[in-house]
Amino acid sequence: MPSPYDQQIEDLLTEYRSAREQAVDTHRRISEIEATATAPRRSVKVTVGAQGQVTALEFPTSAYRTMAGKELSKVIVSTLEKARAKALEQVMETALGPLLGGLTPAALARGDIDPRALIPEDVRMPDAVRAYIEQGLGATKAGGRE
Repeated sequence: MPSPYDQQIEDLLTEYRSAREQAVDTHRRISEIEATATAPRRSVKVTVGAQGQVTALEFPTSAYRTMAGKELSKVIVSTLEKARAKALEQVMETALGPLLGGLTPAALARGDIDPRALIPEDVRMPDAVRAYIEQGLGATKAGGRE
């Protein structure tokens, strides 16, 4: 004899599988992120991966040749920081965008969005579970209290 909760359990398992697939897809998209920043005068161009690892360091023009070592070092570090910031922004948008209903984490951080508008006040759950929580186990048997 099937349990009255079989369909609800199946629905929860379906939701879980969907959430797992979405998490795997999000992880894949994050691992593919690359961000590039170019220094003023195009002296340095840095590309980084999702975790900020340098994947390319280029000198698109000969401008770096006229720079002192210390100046070039500062330009490289500054450009690297810009590329990492871009990558982090992309990671945050990829990871949190779906949770924020397509809004950007930057908009949330700036206070452009009231976080209470993103999270429902009432938790979504099956009626039987809600009745159990509100009225106790007896409410789920034969539709009423024992």
